[in-house]
Amino acid sequence: MTAYIPFTLMQLYDMNSVNVDQLTETYTTSFYGEYCVHWPEYQRAALHPNGTMMGYVLGKAEGTGEKWHGHVSAVTVAPTFRRIGLGEALMKNLEDVSEHIHNAYFVDLFVRESNAVAIKMYERLGYVVYRRVKGYYSGGGAFPKEEDAFDMRKALSRDTNKSSMVPIGRPVQPNELEWN
Repeated sequence: MTAYIPFTLMQLYDMNSVNVDQLTETYTTSFYGEYCVHWPEYQRAALHPNGTMMGYVLGKAEGTGEKWHGHVSAVTVAPTFRRIGLGEALMKNLEDVSEHIHNAYFVDLFVRESNAVAIKMYERLGYVVYRRVKGYYSGGGAFPKEEDAFDMRKALSRDTNKSSMVPIGRPVQPNELEWN
């Protein structure tokens, strides 16, 4: 049975098997450390019974007023453990933290426009494309050219009118984003 545990800095030594494919964004040690220190309630790892890390989610709370929300900075599952519901379970945990601990209005995330599998999962979970962010992902490595992102959102119960999910109807540039 999969165990969901707090993602701590100690898990950095175990995450290589999860971060092996081109769609997984990897970050600096200080990035992971900042998340573990400032928003420990959001960070979760999924472990196999043999102790192998199967996946993880990193998130935070940000914004003000009706834009107070949970943000998914990373959710990824190791290739050998995909399509068994781990990504959805990790996302639901982040949504629960956003709703019940932070009393957020919505959850948002950014996803490569070419990542059709992830987009379908997010849509199944109730997310919609709020806006396109032009050139959000810079080119390099497995992705030789820059790529747009979809900013996807899901309203939580505090947003009774679901106004946080109404698409803005035009693409934006990365410098127009409220939070980074």
